[in-house]
Amino acid sequence: TFQTNILTELKNWKLSLIQHHKLQMRQEKEKHATQVKQLQNEVENLKELLHAYETSISRKDEVITNLSRALEKQKERVEVMRRFSLWRIQHVKAKQEECAIRMADRHFQTALMKKVWAAWRSVCEERWKDNVAKACQLRAEDVCVQLTNDYEAKIAELTATVEQANAEILRLHSEREQYEDTMKKAFMRGVCALNLEAMTMFQSK
Repeated sequence: TFQTNILTELKNWKLSLIQHHKLQMRQEKEKHATQVKQLQNEVENLKELLHAYETSISRKDEVITNLSRALEKQKERVEVMRRFSLWRIQHVKAKQEECAIRMADRHFQTALMKKVWAAWRSVCEERWKDNVAKACQLRAEDVCVQLTNDYEAKIAELTATVEQANAEILRLHSEREQYEDTMKKAFMRGVCALNLEAMTMFQSK
């Protein structure tokens, strides 16, 4: 009786301990499962964040590559425009020198003709009568006037050509400055776009 009660009590106590142990084990398993699930969720979130970072870095690399290519192309264009401008300036200078040489040659020919005419006039004055000398003088003056008018018209034409060439040179310089300014603005827009994208990423983080 007493022994039976003790045995029964021990049995109940043993069962209670077993149930308590099972309850603790189940709670620990549930806690462990919850922690594992949380860790898995954190790993998935980190994977997504890593993928987002990789995508952002890839986009930034692509933007940098595109900007570098655009910058190289712009440098090539500026170099081509610079060479073309130098060629045009040299071409205009060569034309100016050629015009100056032709004008000097024509002036020399005119001076020579005047000298020849003066010598011929001196001979004519000695051999011919005054009326023939006067007629020759009038004819020579008409020729000189015509030559002078022709030369003045040619000089005006050459001056207009030189002014047009100088205007073209100024236009080319202006275009080159516009190209350089456009390249700088494109580069600054690219840098601003990168900064804005970086700020967006940090804010989203």
